[in-house]
Amino acid sequence: MADVVIYTKPGCPYCFSAMSLLKKKGVDYTEIVASNDPDKKAEMVEKSGGRMTFPQIFIDGQHIGGSDEIHALDRDGKLDGLLAA
Repeated sequence: MADVVIYTKPGCPYCFSAMSLLKKKGVDYTEIVASNDPDKKAEMVEKSGGRMTFPQIFIDGQHIGGSDEIHALDRDGKLDGLLAA
């Protein structure tokens, strides 16, 4: 199973939606609550190429994007392959 990391902020509906999709697929992921931690937020922005919105999702170190992107990968049938790596 792939290593999945998701940077989140509390109360974020997009974060909840992305994490719900991962849970539905049985994926163990690491959640990093970065909104109130300047170091973690800076880490997220650097790793994501400057994106400052939540969530930011990484699969095996590859930046996937946010909630819209992970749901699009799922709709296109590409997410399972990334998660199985």
